[in-house]
Amino acid sequence: MLTRNIDFKNFKIKKNTQKVKKKLKKILQENNEVIKSLRKTYKNSYNRKLVNKYNKGLNYRVIGMGGSTLGTQAIYNFLGKKIKKNFSFVDNLQSITKTNNKKKITNLVISKSGNTIETIINTNLFLKKKHNNIFITENKKSYLYLLAEKLKAEIIDHNNYIGGRYSVLSEVGMLPAELMGLNSNKFKNLNMLIKNKNFFNSLISNVSSTLYFIKNKKYNSVIINYDEKSENLFNWYQQLIAESLGKNKKGILPIISNMPKDNHSVMQLYLDGFKNNFYTFFFVNEKNSTKINTNFDDNRMSYLKNKNLHQIKLSQKLATENVFLKKNIPFRSFTILKRDEKTLGELFSFFILETILIGKMLNLNPYDQPAVELIKKETKKILI
Repeated sequence: MLTRNIDFKNFKIKKNTQKVKKKLKKILQENNEVIKSLRKTYKNSYNRKLVNKYNKGLNYRVIGMGGSTLGTQAIYNFLGKKIKKNFSFVDNLQSITKTNNKKKITNLVISKSGNTIETIINTNLFLKKKHNNIFITENKKSYLYLLAEKLKAEIIDHNNYIGGRYSVLSEVGMLPAELMGLNSNKFKNLNMLIKNKNFFNSLISNVSSTLYFIKNKKYNSVIINYDEKSENLFNWYQQLIAESLGKNKKGILPIISNMPKDNHSVMQLYLDGFKNNFYTFFFVNEKNSTKINTNFDDNRMSYLKNKNLHQIKLSQKLATENVFLKKNIPFRSFTILKRDEKTLGELFSFFILETILIGKMLNLNPYDQPAVELIKKETKKILI
C-alpha cells in the first residue's frame, strides 16, 4: 500500500536506495515554493471572500496553456461525480463555434508570465466585459495583467517561484477546485505522507528503479491507464515528466495508452517489440459499474453473464500484468481504492516529488524549460 487509498506495487528490481533517500530528505528540507505548495500551510494568494463571491455560478471557462490548465482538467475529470458545475477549457488555438452569449459565465484566465501568446489570443476571442473575469498571473505589467486592469477584473497573484506544471496545488489549481465546490485543504497532505513509511520508501524505491532503467537505456515511460476519468491526470503527468527532465540530452518520454482500446493497437509492440520501455499500470476500483446485458444466445459467451464493466477491465488488467511478469517486462501498478480529493492530492504529490527527485539525481534543473523558450522567441521573430 502507498497510502490507505492507493494500493501500489513497485518495480521488481533490486537497487541501491541510499543516495536517493539522502537526496529526498534534502529536497524536503529546502525552502522551496513548489514543496511548500504541497503542504496545508501554503498561503494561497486568494481569500475566502473571493471564493464566496464567484462560487454561486454554474458555468466556468478556464483559459490557459499547458500547466496552467492541465492540473485543473485532471481535477475536474477525476472528481467529476462530486462536481455540480460546468467547466470548459480553452487550451489550444482553435476556431470558435457559436456560443450562447446569454449564458452567465465566469472566465479564469491563467498565465504565469502574462505574455503567453495562445492565452492572449484566446482571451481576445472569448472574453467579454460583461462576464465575470478572474486573471491568475504574476504581479508585473504584462499584457494580461494590464488587460485585467482595463477590464476591472479580479487579479490573483501567480506565485513567481512555481512554474505552471508544478502549480496544481497552488492558487492555479486550488481556486478552480474551490469554485467546483471541492475542499482545497483535502488535497494537501505532504506532512502526513512523508511520515508514512510506505509512501516514503515506495517513492525512494521507485525513483531508484527509474534511474536504473535510464542507466540501461530504457527511456520510454508507458502509462497503461484503465480509467477514462484519469486521462487528463496523465496529460498533466506527461508534461510534468517531459518538460522537467527532457534537457541536456537526457530525459524520459512519457507515453499514454488508454485501455482496453490500446490492446488492439500498440500492445503487440509493448509485448514483443523493442525493450526500452518501462510501464505504469493505473486502475480505479469503482463500486457502481454498468452491468452487461445477460441475453447471450451463444453459450460460448456465458462467462460474461452477470458481469459488469469494472470486472471486465479488472480481468484485462490482471491478465496483462500476468503476461508482463512472464515476459520479464518491468512495471509498477497503482490501484485507486477511493476517488476523492485526498487521493488525488496524494497522486499529485507522489508524481511531483518523483519528478523533482529524478531530476536532481540526474544533475538536471527540473524547474526550467529553456528549449521551449527558444520556440517562443523564434515565433515572435517570424510574426514581427
